[in-house]
Amino acid sequence: MSDQVGFVTMAGPKAQGHAPEIGVGMLGYAFMGKAHSNAFKKLPYMMYPPVAVPKLVAICGRDEQATRAAAERYGYQRYYTDWRALLDDDAVQLFDNGGPNDTHAEPCIVAAHKGKHILCEKPLARTAQEAAGMLEAVTKAGVKHAVAFNYRFVPAIRLARELIEQGRLGQIYHYRAVYLQEWIMPHYKMGYIWRVDKRIAGSGALGDLGAHIIDLARFLVGEPRRVSAATQTFIPERRDGSGAMKKVDVDDAFVATVEFENGALGSVEATRFAAGRKNFNSFEVNGEKGSLHFNMERLNELEVFWVGEEPKETQGFHQINVSESYHPWCSNWWPQGHIIGWEHTFVHEINHLLDAIVNDKPVAPYGADFVDGYRNAVICDAIAQSALDGRRVEVKY
Repeated sequence: MSDQVGFVTMAGPKAQGHAPEIGVGMLGYAFMGKAHSNAFKKLPYMMYPPVAVPKLVAICGRDEQATRAAAERYGYQRYYTDWRALLDDDAVQLFDNGGPNDTHAEPCIVAAHKGKHILCEKPLARTAQEAAGMLEAVTKAGVKHAVAFNYRFVPAIRLARELIEQGRLGQIYHYRAVYLQEWIMPHYKMGYIWRVDKRIAGSGALGDLGAHIIDLARFLVGEPRRVSAATQTFIPERRDGSGAMKKVDVDDAFVATVEFENGALGSVEATRFAAGRKNFNSFEVNGEKGSLHFNMERLNELEVFWVGEEPKETQGFHQINVSESYHPWCSNWWPQGHIIGWEHTFVHEINHLLDAIVNDKPVAPYGADFVDGYRNAVICDAIAQSALDGRRVEVKY
């Protein structure tokens, strides 16, 4: 099949002309492979008229039986068990890398050399040095590149960004964020998996969860200047599939203070040992004119407080249901009050990337590109170094 962009006709009263068809090659069939594939399938009829129509060309994984089953389930035309074969497929124009962290760098670099546009799951890489090589490759190749920091595409978080950009909060004083989960605690009897192996994951809660709230810190407040951190590993050994005990060499939890270039102070904390917390990603931004508070487990809501705009008897945080047609992306979904879910953030994110590809627009600043992914890795490395050395560490890109 030719590597040229094909075209399909979109029927309906709002569609005009043709939408380009972009061939997708997906690496990974599990959690993120499922989430991204769902988004690719929903996008053409929900982000309507579509800027492009994703064509599910091929999916790749190491387990042939599982990969073949995923191809059938999600609707990919074919499957591969070698990512190199996937990237040799001329019909693949967008490479979606949803594999484990140790499969991010080399496949993305090869994809860039082959002229493929790239969407890579977070964290972009295991280290800043690895991320720098990936950034260099996509820059030289001139392809579009994005990191899947999908929380930028939550309507309430985009609204928070817009309010800050408009100066509604005035000077920003504080950013504090936590990302709390529990799934690796003792009562889950979780064995030794790749997420606790530094060679594969790079880090533990820091890269898995912390990367998200670090990205939101940069997205909402600005660049960090200095960090000071502590990390902890609560269970030092876990049993692998063979029954042998293996050392856990990543963090189970971290806490860091952040000094921003604009003078704001922040704190970021992530753990996979917070009993009762399933996916508690929460942040608060405090400014001279007001405050914003968000909780991912209630992702359609944004709490706001405006200084002096209410009588003192009724002053306090007010909850906004971010589902009106004039809120970000909400006109593509349901009538106001009919809430959307976590999976819809990937639809918004991928639509943004397709727009960048088709219309030659930049992915940043509203989407995260490999520059954002690299800078995120630098901050994660600085946090890890601070915890190791017991001192404040400058963030240097």
